[in-house]
Amino acid sequence: MFKEIKESADYLDARLKKSPTAGIVLGTGLGGLVDDIEVELEVSYEDIPHFPLSTVESHSGKLIFGTIEGVQVVVMQGRFHFYEGYSMDQVVFPIRVMKVLGIRNLFISNAAGGINPSFDRGDLVIIEDQINQFPTNPLIGQNIDELGPRFPDMSAPFDPDYVNKALGVAQELDINVKKGVYVGLPGPMLETPAEYKYLATIGADLVGMSTVPEVIAARHMNLRTFACSIVTDVCYGEIKKVNIEDIIKTAMSAEPALTTLIKTLIKKVN
Repeated sequence: MFKEIKESADYLDARLKKSPTAGIVLGTGLGGLVDDIEVELEVSYEDIPHFPLSTVESHSGKLIFGTIEGVQVVVMQGRFHFYEGYSMDQVVFPIRVMKVLGIRNLFISNAAGGINPSFDRGDLVIIEDQINQFPTNPLIGQNIDELGPRFPDMSAPFDPDYVNKALGVAQELDINVKKGVYVGLPGPMLETPAEYKYLATIGADLVGMSTVPEVIAARHMNLRTFACSIVTDVCYGEIKKVNIEDIIKTAMSAEPALTTLIKTLIKKVN
């Protein structure tokens, strides 16, 4: 596995003038951040050795290299999901490649359902902890010693300093944000009303189908990690039918605020 990760990284490194210091994963409806990048290189996933291909219509499927606020970044435009049939190793493969390329921190965005009754559609929620409800995780099997230890610590999956700095940035810029615990499920179906009640009972404020595997892989590699969700539907009270078009529309409406938050935070911590 590490040989394939290294071959992918070497392919990209040969095309780069400068190595990225920060990695960014863009979630559903959040691709607009690329408009703020001074782009130096774009590479389609299909051109990168060993890379999976995104099958989700709203995910573009390419790595974008450039600068944001003077910081050298690599942006993953289109992520991989367990529900697409990928293994966990494939889901987190790009995160591992970005680490080998030189990133020191990782910024993740996603669209999520709001379980906490204080959350409304369009809210930004900084993730302060997570619950893994996937049937497996990317560290199962032989450990990749070149990346991290056999038993990585998960006492602070999301960097507390980054969380505090993001809260400060939000206050400075008058961006309304909340904090919460994210639970990851395999999907692709949305949850039943009884499942939403169960997730609330075990301590979840948000629910989604991504992020958790990426964060586990990032912490295994000692990457400082920050994640923020856009609440795209509410999962409490009278549960109403939702569709992906409404989810994407809500995510796009909140995108400018999230873009500003992440851009400013990246500048402060790099």
